[in-house]
Amino acid sequence: MSPARDYLSTLDPADLARVRLAMLAVAREGRAAARHLRGDVHEVRAGRAGRAWRVLFAAEGRHNHVLLALSAFEKKTQQAPQSDVELAEARLRDWRDRGRSR
Repeated sequence: MSPARDYLSTLDPADLARVRLAMLAVAREGRAAARHLRGDVHEVRAGRAGRAWRVLFAAEGRHNHVLLALSAFEKKTQQAPQSDVELAEARLRDWRDRGRSR
């Protein structure tokens, strides 16, 4: 499993449903339903009952039809922590490098 999926699997089913709905909105409406952070990394926001989660992702594939979850975490600060953005960028580079080596 990916680290983002590992984290998301620990969420309460209702909380996970909120995150899935937010990602579905991005899939349907495009990246306009998300916030651009840096480079190819975007952020989708989800929340419920005073809690909030973020999923950092990139649109991949020939037609950007794959939403690749790079990092997921519970929101604790106003902005996405720089370390999480850097981790997402590193995971995206790794993903792309592995794709080129096939």
